[in-house]
Amino acid sequence: MKKKVLSVLLASAMVASVLAGCGSSAADTAAPAADAAAEEAAPAEEAAPAEEAAPAEEAATEAAVDTAAADSAAPAADASGSTYALVTKSAGNPFMERMASGFQEAVEAQGGTVVIQNPEAATPDAQISVIQSLISQGVSSIAVDGNDANALTAVLTEAKDAGIKILTLDSDVAPDTRTVYCNQAGVQQIGETLMEAVYDLTGGEGDWAILSATSQATNQNAWIDAMKKLMESDSKYAKLNLVEVAYGDDEPQKSTDQTQALLQNYPDLKVICAPTTVGIAAAAKVLQDQKSTVKLTGLGLPSEMAEYIGDDDAHSCPYMYLWNPIDLGRLAGYTSIALVDGTITGAAGDKFTAGDLGDYTIEEIDGSTQIILGPPFKFDPSNIDEWKSVY
Repeated sequence: MKKKVLSVLLASAMVASVLAGCGSSAADTAAPAADAAAEEAAPAEEAAPAEEAAPAEEAATEAAVDTAAADSAAPAADASGSTYALVTKSAGNPFMERMASGFQEAVEAQGGTVVIQNPEAATPDAQISVIQSLISQGVSSIAVDGNDANALTAVLTEAKDAGIKILTLDSDVAPDTRTVYCNQAGVQQIGETLMEAVYDLTGGEGDWAILSATSQATNQNAWIDAMKKLMESDSKYAKLNLVEVAYGDDEPQKSTDQTQALLQNYPDLKVICAPTTVGIAAAAKVLQDQKSTVKLTGLGLPSEMAEYIGDDDAHSCPYMYLWNPIDLGRLAGYTSIALVDGTITGAAGDKFTAGDLGDYTIEEIDGSTQIILGPPFKFDPSNIDEWKSVY
C-alpha cells in the first residue's frame, strides 16, 4: 500500500495541467492524487491506514524510484495510432474531472490520443448524443460512466458493431452492451461500510435518510440496494428507520434543496448518508450553516469536505469514505489500451498490468465481468488535513 501511495503522489504533479486539457472547471483548484485502494475484502481502516502516507516532500524521491522500477519491470503498452474516448456523466462534476484527468494521463503516457466528452446534463440522452459523435469519428474505444443502466443499449450496440471496444467505469450499463466494467469497489463492501457508518452515527436507532444522485444511476442504486438488504437481513439494524431516499441529480443546488427538505420533513432525523460527492458537499454546507444536529456521512472528495470533517458539534460530518477517482480513470485508461491491443478480451480470468497501479485480473461478479480498483478509504479528523491537498 505504501508503494502505491508514494507512486501516485509523483504522478499527481501532472494533474493540474491534465485537468486543464480536459476542459475542467476545477483545473486551478484540483490537487494531486493519493491512492485509496486496497484489497476488496479488507476493512477500510486496515486497508490503507493514514499513517502509511508519507509527506509529499519525502514521497517524491521514493516515488521516482518506484515508478522507474515499475516501468523497467513491465514494458509499457504502445497506444500510438489509436484514439481512446471517455464519456463522463456530465460537465462540471469535480469527481468526473479528476477521473478524466487520470484517464488522459494513462493513455497519453503510452502514446495514445484522448477524447474526453462531458455531456451538458447528467442524462442518458446527453450521453447518447456524444457517443453517436464518437462513432462517427471512428475512435478505437469508448469508456462510459453510465447515466442509465439500459437507455444506452442501442447506441453502445451500434458502437460495438462498428468495431469500437466498449467498457464502463464508475457506473455500469447493461453487461451485454460492453466488454468489462471498471468498478471502484465491490458493491457489497460499499453497502456494508456505509450501513455501519449510519449505525454508528445514529447510535443504532432512529430516523435516517439517503441523499443520492439520479434515480437511474446504477452505482448509486446498487449501493443503496445493498444497504437496504443488509437492514432487512441483519437484526442489528432493526431499530433504524430509513425515512426517504432523496435525489439531488448530482446538481449542487438540487442537492441543497433536497437536504433542506429532509430537515423540514423529518424533525427527528439523525443522519443523512450521501453516497455521491456532489450530494455530500451540498448537504454538509446546509447542515453546518444551519448548525443542525443531524450528522452526515457518505462518499466525498477530501478537498471539498475538509472544512466539514470533525467529531464535534461545530462540524457536520464526523467521517466519510471514498476511493481515488484519478486512479479509477487511470485504470479505465489502461484497460482501454489492453482491450484495443488485444492483451485482454474482457473474459473472466484475463490478466493485464495497469501501469504502476499493478496487476489486475478480470473477475466475474454476479454474472458480470468486472475489474475492482479497491475498497473505500475512511477520511476523518485524524487524516483529513493530510488528504485535503491531495485530491
